[in-house]
Amino acid sequence: MIPGIRIGPLLIPYYGMILMTGVIAAAWLSAYQARRRGLDPNVVWDSLLWVLIGGILGARLWFILNPPPSMIERGITTWYYLTHPLEALATWKGGLGIPGAIVGGVFAFWLYARRRKLNFLEWLDLVAPALALGQAIGRWGNFVNQELYGFPTDLPWKIYIAPEHRLPAYKDFAYYHPLFLYESLFNLANMALLLWLGKRYADHLKPGDLFLIYLVTYPSARFLLDFLRIDAVRIGGVTTIQIFMLIVLVGAAALFALRHRADRVEPVERRPED
Repeated sequence: MIPGIRIGPLLIPYYGMILMTGVIAAAWLSAYQARRRGLDPNVVWDSLLWVLIGGILGARLWFILNPPPSMIERGITTWYYLTHPLEALATWKGGLGIPGAIVGGVFAFWLYARRRKLNFLEWLDLVAPALALGQAIGRWGNFVNQELYGFPTDLPWKIYIAPEHRLPAYKDFAYYHPLFLYESLFNLANMALLLWLGKRYADHLKPGDLFLIYLVTYPSARFLLDFLRIDAVRIGGVTTIQIFMLIVLVGAAALFALRHRADRVEPVERRPED
């Protein structure tokens, strides 16, 4: 049964409510940041539908193309979704991939910014800390769905997983790492870091730098946290998402370094002639 609030025949899932709370919180923070920088905050609200549609499509497509092993064992594969399109649309049942949401949302905003002739990189910097906030809130949707937990543990902050939500190989274990909580707390810290960097080094950062930093910090944390993840496809001891995140963080770090390479070159001081 999907947990939620029933109003007559209509069921509003907690999962969707939590995700939308994260979206609204992220939009509010972006609008606040825009106002503080002298930009039009209405751009955030006007583009929200674009970003939301792009994010949902990207997130669902990512999940459909990368279903976890537990679903593959039940016959729910990429081919299953392609042959059952209504199931592919059932986002309220879970099954959204954050990497796809980021790619889809950023692409949708790029289209919007191009149409409105906005400075795309400048606005990406405003979005970076807000994106981390939205992720921090959205991860609690995994809590109500009893998903995104790690290996069994006896640590004081362990989380109970109901038998029907346990993987077959771990049916005898009741308590697990609250992986969703670890990522939620990291994202809150990441938001604070990005806000501080954006204010402290405003005169040194180039447009797009703050988003590049996000593309280093979040993938780094996700790469490490995924070592605790049970339900993931692994290749050579690492998950497919870890491979993707490693590529993203290395690429973002390299691009950031190249953009500031000229800034680190010290001018040659010429000695006065005798």
